[in-house]
Amino acid sequence: MSLQALHRPLNFIENVNKQWSQRKTWPSSKMVVRSISVLLHTDGSGISPVSKKSSRSGTAPLDRRTISSPRQVNGVGIIGGVSAVSTLNFLEKLVKWSSREGEETVPFVVCCDPVLNKELLFYERSPSYLNQKSSDSPQDHTPVVKNLQERRLFLEQAGACCIVMPCHISHAWHNEISESCSVPILHIGECVAKELKEANMKPLEAGSNLRIGVLATDATLTAGFYQEKLQSQGFEVVLPDKATMEHTVIPAVEALYREDIEGARNLLRIALQVLLVRAVNTIILASDDMRGLLPRDDPLLRKCIDPMDALAKSAVEWAQLAANVNKSS
Repeated sequence: MSLQALHRPLNFIENVNKQWSQRKTWPSSKMVVRSISVLLHTDGSGISPVSKKSSRSGTAPLDRRTISSPRQVNGVGIIGGVSAVSTLNFLEKLVKWSSREGEETVPFVVCCDPVLNKELLFYERSPSYLNQKSSDSPQDHTPVVKNLQERRLFLEQAGACCIVMPCHISHAWHNEISESCSVPILHIGECVAKELKEANMKPLEAGSNLRIGVLATDATLTAGFYQEKLQSQGFEVVLPDKATMEHTVIPAVEALYREDIEGARNLLRIALQVLLVRAVNTIILASDDMRGLLPRDDPLLRKCIDPMDALAKSAVEWAQLAANVNKSS
């Protein structure tokens, strides 16, 4: 699989958008495609095809299908999520938040690996593999962590000023991935906690702490990083209780996999309402699939925040800061 510079829609993007349209509406996907600076697609080994050719023959022929890694882009490095669609969804947000005041979109580099996509999807659907405390034989996460580290190294060498992972479950291994990294890898939980802190909300009940609900897949809640980051900032975290998980959240995800969209949507609404009656100020809807279930004008969405927005805004701030530093130096 080759490296590709995308400056116009290619069959890959068109096929993804076609698959997406069968399930959900994404009216501004063309805007994302036009704004992509470079999309780097590796073959799963962590070494680009260009590098492999160079090691065999000493020189690598350059054609429209293969390009060398960009250098010093001083932009956002992005490690793809559980699917190309979810990655493109994040790119749409990155474009939105970086160009909302008429400014040019910040440069970015995307590393998308189908093997990694499948690994992340497996963990997303297998929460028991993340719960080390309840397992007599702890699972070996080395393969997926090594894969994420290789993508991170690739983006470092490409000249990214910061790296983001628009995938909730990837942050279960944030510490391991960040080790020895020369640029910051933004943590989605920290980005959300920072945004909530700056919002200066007031508790709904006098004398109580600010209460933040978290609704996500069983795997993301098992990983626990949202709870940890929010509690470190003084928030009281409210999670779905066992009955809500067993009778609404997990069945909603299962219904979604069966393509029972209406059933999944109704179960999600119940889960959100259960959290809201517990006096939470807002709900972090930490699942791309779940958020996409509700119509954009659904009143319940006004009570929720999308963590990917917070991650995109923080990434834009880092990239703009790096650009200003370069201008002044």
